[in-house]
Amino acid sequence: MEQGSAHDDATAPSARQEPAVSPRPAPSPGRRRAAGSPRVPEQARGEHTHDAPRAVPATSPEPGVRRTVRRHSVRGQILDALRTALVSGELVPGEVYSGPALGERFGVSATPVREAMQQLVLEGAVEVVPNRGFRVAERTARDLSELAEVRALIEGPVILSLARTVAADRWAPLRPLAEATVTAAARGDLAAYADHDRAFHAALLGLSGNRQLVLTADGLHRRAQWQLAGGPRSLRAALVADAAEHSALLDALIAGDLPVVRSLVREHFTGGAG
Repeated sequence: MEQGSAHDDATAPSARQEPAVSPRPAPSPGRRRAAGSPRVPEQARGEHTHDAPRAVPATSPEPGVRRTVRRHSVRGQILDALRTALVSGELVPGEVYSGPALGERFGVSATPVREAMQQLVLEGAVEVVPNRGFRVAERTARDLSELAEVRALIEGPVILSLARTVAADRWAPLRPLAEATVTAAARGDLAAYADHDRAFHAALLGLSGNRQLVLTADGLHRRAQWQLAGGPRSLRAALVADAAEHSALLDALIAGDLPVVRSLVREHFTGGAG
């Protein structure tokens, strides 16, 4: 992705009211998205997203009365797009990106971009570079190995406990989630695979009834999916193997085969894409 410059990117006071974004002129037929720039859903572009709140009022506003602007919906969509770009490698580790430059690509003001970036700062995905913007964190193989070890320590015992206590029919709802990872892996779609992978693990751990466990494990899982410097680390073959382990693990859990469950859990956290 092309690198941009900015000023006052390091902070974005939430109290400041951002004016409504004026509709952007339609691009000329020959204009294309800049190479390497993150993809953003069409509904996140332009002013109409500011007027599309998550909850629709029971009654429509009176004629001539403008609905309240809700910027959080735009920020959420930008945050999702940035997370996808981190997983796919479109946001390059070590590179600095500015709020105004990304906002220009997304078709929104810099404010929701900065707000989304501040959330990524809290998650450790990026760091603030004063007067320039945000630098994407550079991950090492050791970082990923340590994350895998921590995830194994947290998730492994829980999965084994569930294998002993959960009835076979309660695993059935996880089958579509496992199949979704297989489909995404076959396409080599890193971003889609990351979403389906986390959904499968969250549903699995969710059977424990411990919401804090699910939230903690999901945060670690998300961090483990960020790319290493030098390009995407998960090739299609690795994704396909990882997805196959989901299906095999589910089969073993349904069958109550504890030795196989134990072996698959160990392999999944040490040798796969997650």
